[in-house]
Amino acid sequence: QVQLVESGGGLVQAGGSLRLSCAASGRTFGAYGMGWFRQAAGKEREFVAAITQSGSSTYYSDSVKGRFTISRDNAKNTVYLQMNSLKPEDTAVYYCARRPPGGIYYSSSAYNYWGQGTQVTVSS
Repeated sequence: QVQLVESGGGLVQAGGSLRLSCAASGRTFGAYGMGWFRQAAGKEREFVAAITQSGSSTYYSDSVKGRFTISRDNAKNTVYLQMNSLKPEDTAVYYCARRPPGGIYYSSSAYNYWGQGTQVTVSS
């Protein structure tokens, strides 16, 4: 059974930064793409960022492009989301997820394992 555990969320002022981490169990971490999604209160879960198995390609939603950076360390079974220039509208629960090969990176249905989420709150 794969487990994904997010950490690094918290309360930050607008313009600040946070770095989220997602640690995965198992020995095949490098065989899967990874993604970050978020869900604000009363809204649907939305795609934030994704990274391919090797980390050679990354993808972002328009709302975070230029401010967020996704990366991974396959030796540590960990994927990261560096969030800079945070805005109040970035407030949400952030989830990491694992995507088997061939899945559409921006579609939540392409991901088969999810973490429990970590709260990010940006104050104005």
